Amino acid sequence: MPDFVGAVDQGTTSTRFMIFNHNGLEVCKFQLEHEQILPRAGWVEHNPIEISTRTSAVIETALQRTGLHDTDLAAVGITNQRETTVVWNPRTGRPYCNAIVWQDTRSNKIAAQLERDGRGEVIRRKTGLRPDAYFSGGKIQWILENVDGVRQAAGRGEAVFGNTDTWTLWNLTGGARGGVHITDVTNASRTMLMDLETLEWDDELLSFFGIPREMLPEIRPSSEPPSYGSTTAYGPFGGEVPITGILGDQQAATVGQVCFSPGEAKNTYGTGNFMLLNTGTELVRSERGLLTTVAYKFAGQPAVFALEGSIAVTGSAVQWLRDQLHIIRTSAQSEDLARQVADNGGVYFVPAFSGLFAPYWRPDARGAIVGLSRYNRDAHLARATLEAICYQSRDVVEAMQQDSGVVLDVLKVDGGVTSNNLCMQLQSDILGVPVSRPVVAETTALGAAYAAGLAVGYWKDTDALRANWAEDRRWEPEWNDEQREKGYAGWKRAVSRTLDWET
Repeated sequence: MPDFVGAVDQGTTSTRFMIFNHNGLEVCKFQLEHEQILPRAGWVEHNPIEISTRTSAVIETALQRTGLHDTDLAAVGITNQRETTVVWNPRTGRPYCNAIVWQDTRSNKIAAQLERDGRGEVIRRKTGLRPDAYFSGGKIQWILENVDGVRQAAGRGEAVFGNTDTWTLWNLTGGARGGVHITDVTNASRTMLMDLETLEWDDELLSFFGIPREMLPEIRPSSEPPSYGSTTAYGPFGGEVPITGILGDQQAATVGQVCFSPGEAKNTYGTGNFMLLNTGTELVRSERGLLTTVAYKFAGQPAVFALEGSIAVTGSAVQWLRDQLHIIRTSAQSEDLARQVADNGGVYFVPAFSGLFAPYWRPDARGAIVGLSRYNRDAHLARATLEAICYQSRDVVEAMQQDSGVVLDVLKVDGGVTSNNLCMQLQSDILGVPVSRPVVAETTALGAAYAAGLAVGYWKDTDALRANWAEDRRWEPEWNDEQREKGYAGWKRAVSRTLDWET
């Protein structure tokens, strides 16, 4: 058995390749950002060719820097930004248009029409989702209706769909020279097209969006022996490595945080925040604005489900301070700037740039900064931005506890924002529970590696994965109950100011 397992992490702002050893520790990582294309208000796009090129580059660079070869890898896993939609010609490998990113709101009208005519209830019942521009189904429909020639090409078998897991897998396994067209159940569960009970594409749901079944990838488990397919000798690995794990990014972080028992939860802090609560093999349908989704399905085992609270803008709000307002030069400087003040000075920032996701689901909302006086300065806005990350997570925790009856004892956290120690302290203060960061904070890539390694016997079972988990740091609440509730009440008032903005 080779010594290592690799993972491609194709994220919203960057793509990285990581290599892990048997203890689940990082051996190396290389990462490259890709362009965020913003052609008009509410539209967010990526160039699929750039993503594919960057994927190859990060793999090649990581292998070169470590002196490793394809023969040193037992398997490779893929994790990805989930709902981001690519439609391409499988004969040429060329996309018909830019990828439509999960944050994009151009299909709001499609989602609204589904609700108006009663089909929304069918979508909720079958998929655990709600009609929203967030998910892939409406994005595919928009492409079929608005990009010249795509519907006709689909009828000829010359237009296929995939989230970026499928696009990445297809390219790594040969692309137009025989790439496999496959997704896993976690990504399929984010399309509004898969029935959670059958784990198959559903003809009634496909008819809602006018999507030909032939466009869709085959649905497989999240961990698949012997493999979905192997890399090719002319690809970035330079040889054949089995690709045996696929998980959407938030489900991958759930696996990476070893949340394998019902009641265990994790919160990932990236471009947005995503909290998942393991509900076991039981489908728990939310009544408070959460989503029901597939957490993972390992080969030969039943699917495990989760309640999810999806928040669109958290880490990207810090990027907004950097790239649009220019009050910081790097994202890391947000912590130093925010520490210059003792509190938010009465300022609340609700970063509803693309509307509000869970638990509100208000596409009409837009961002707002409220409570300003002449006393306030840039440091108050920086602190309010960090608090916004934490208050949005509290909104989700409140809904999750009401839906499931589970009261959190501790919140496991991961993702890039967890390196901001002030933000994590604020999260503990605002929730009133301890916050725990693992030694390996990049648990998204780790989860994909775990899924791949389980398939080939690199790790025996989930108990072996649990043994790898170790805490790096824990934050305990410092606010008293009065301070906590006063702050949260102010946040709720601020949220109310963002609603009914877009008509």
